[in-house]
Amino acid sequence: MARWNKQLIAKLKKYQFNHLNVRLIIFIMTLSILGLNVIASATDESSYEQKQLFGIIIGVIAMLMIALIDYHFLFKFAWAFCALNLILLLAVKFLGEENKGAQRWIDLKVFQLQPSELAKIFIVLFFAYFFNKYKDKINTFKTLVLAIILFAIPLLLILKQPDLSTSIAICMVFVFMIYAAGLSYKIILGTIVVMIPVAVVLVYLIMQPNQQILEDYQYNRIIGFYDEDNEKAKEISYQQDNAVLAIGSGGLWGKGLNNDSADSVKNGNLIPEPQTDFIFAIVGEELGFAGTASVILLLALIAFECIYVGIHAPDLGGRIICVGMASIIAIQTFINISVVTKMIPNTGLTLPFVSYGLSSLLSLFMGMGLVLNVGLQRKKSL
Repeated sequence: MARWNKQLIAKLKKYQFNHLNVRLIIFIMTLSILGLNVIASATDESSYEQKQLFGIIIGVIAMLMIALIDYHFLFKFAWAFCALNLILLLAVKFLGEENKGAQRWIDLKVFQLQPSELAKIFIVLFFAYFFNKYKDKINTFKTLVLAIILFAIPLLLILKQPDLSTSIAICMVFVFMIYAAGLSYKIILGTIVVMIPVAVVLVYLIMQPNQQILEDYQYNRIIGFYDEDNEKAKEISYQQDNAVLAIGSGGLWGKGLNNDSADSVKNGNLIPEPQTDFIFAIVGEELGFAGTASVILLLALIAFECIYVGIHAPDLGGRIICVGMASIIAIQTFINISVVTKMIPNTGLTLPFVSYGLSSLLSLFMGMGLVLNVGLQRKKSL
């Protein structure tokens, strides 16, 4: 035990604590506290606010603990994390709770665990290890096929739940990570040339009335986005229409948190469960343009700080961790806000650190802990 303690102390002494990214911590905490207040205003049930506060406290503790665990040490258990990820995703199939036609959650009594949220962090950590190990072989056929297979397994399990939005998001994250790993531009261009006609054919098949590619609710959401004359379409786009109305009514400074305005979209219960995926609509209505701009700015700053840490990472593995986490923040933010402002069809993704959801919140804090750890091991030359 004494020997282990000496090794731990020796490792901590090697960390460059003067490079602890305090800015990143401040941005995360500011956004989390803002999100907590908006959640409290979005619903009359205090349980949501209490659970989110609990998640923030546990998340901060986890973030700081992970920040002190060398990510190179975690790489030694990369395959164990990969196996744990698959076990949790498989457990959803047998132990998961079904809600609104999807089976994505495991009831832990204290809160509902959503393994697909944790999968994002496991995937980032595993492929940071994988690409770092095979960095000199990244453009070989064998390495690329192995990487795609290892990624496809958890992807298919998530897609089967079904969870199309998370599947799309992690595909985009994987693309950014493999690009950061040094993928050849020849392979990138070749893939684009092949994928364009494939995508056109896929879209054509999906738009057929009797298509079997998407679930009915997924197909109807796409139809509801562009076919405004269809009664079913109007019903599907109801939530997005009201979200746009809420944001527009907020003006510059908004109507204020916990307001009792009679013309409030939130107070009229026109947005079902606004504390989750449509929290940005509440930000727009109650905090106005100033609030929405602040949220977007904070999320952009968090993503930027992840990239900044990645640029100064000591190796490729650390850089990919940072790119992966920056991608998660940026992609989820873009998709969530695009849905709420009705720029794309309705799909369920949380707004990082703002939406209610303990699995999402805890996984994001864990990922930020990894980024902080990379920052503590900054390149000596810089």
